[in-house]
Amino acid sequence: MDFNDGEVVELLGRLSNAKSPSGFEDETIDVVRDFCQGWGKVETNSVHDALITPKNFTGEKPVLMFDAHGDEVGGMVKSIRSNGTMTFVELGRFSPNVLTGQDVLVRNTLGEWVHGVIGVKPPHFMSAVERASGELQLILDVGATSKEEAVNVFHMGMGEPFVPATKFVYNEKTGVALGKAFDCRAGVTAELLALRELSSRTDLPFDVVASVSSMEEVGERGVLAAALHFDPMVAFMFEGCPADDTFTIPDDVQTAFRHGPMFRYFDCCMITNPRYQRFVLKCAAEAGLVCQTSVREGGGTDGGPTHMLDIPCVVAGVPSRYVHSGTALCTLYDVKMTAEVAVAVAERMTPEDVRTF
Repeated sequence: MDFNDGEVVELLGRLSNAKSPSGFEDETIDVVRDFCQGWGKVETNSVHDALITPKNFTGEKPVLMFDAHGDEVGGMVKSIRSNGTMTFVELGRFSPNVLTGQDVLVRNTLGEWVHGVIGVKPPHFMSAVERASGELQLILDVGATSKEEAVNVFHMGMGEPFVPATKFVYNEKTGVALGKAFDCRAGVTAELLALRELSSRTDLPFDVVASVSSMEEVGERGVLAAALHFDPMVAFMFEGCPADDTFTIPDDVQTAFRHGPMFRYFDCCMITNPRYQRFVLKCAAEAGLVCQTSVREGGGTDGGPTHMLDIPCVVAGVPSRYVHSGTALCTLYDVKMTAEVAVAVAERMTPEDVRTF
């Protein structure tokens, strides 16, 4: 399978730069809709899932649903103070202290994105007790000096979202990408590549469809509506999963760069169907593709709500270093390998196989 590197980088970059925290997935949907032109129809629902039906959909075959979530961790304005600064809540969960000093983009009430910063009291002003505790009081600041200025000049408003202001960068020599939201835009990239590859095939035993689902970071909410819409017999989920090869002892590393997608046996929301998992790993081996596996103690995916509907699920995670922070890293190799594994599974799996899961 020959994915064009330049096209993959462009797609990953556009998705990474899209400002789409949970509940505000509009920019991700715009990129998806643009990429699917000519081969897939994109619809949306009230929870802002992007629902993709390729041109080879027959409506007469069992359905295989691809899924990747289109949202990212971010924040929302909670209140505007008299001095012009703002309090906020997180949409999803950032790693502890990662927001400290982070430059962000805040959407204002006019729909414009305004640069700001997550402010923290400088050490010069901290008491001995504050320095010893390590507890930081964070505020959102766009530079206003009063509530009136924040509202009337900067057009800040309660309920408006923000995201890290990180810009996507790709190194052609190393194949490493740097950006925000690789959880799960790296997964969305692999999903779209695989779906397009399959969209012209007429020999598949399944109608393959896809959701770029909403609000995963706040509790895997959007995928439930997508699954009810498509009513699939089986599902294949994509993720941008946290790599552990920079802080784990070598014997315990389960999600490393350039080792292909990670398929989890267990996390806090799903014990993966072992029969389906074995089938997927066998398909990858037969196709000469690289995979890795893990047992996760934390984290959850869209597989959680979906498998509770009696839909067998596996999760293919693109290894991404430092997810749930302002900046992450992933490799183009792992993105493309994830797409290839998904295609290999779709080519080999039959409804009879699924009935054995």
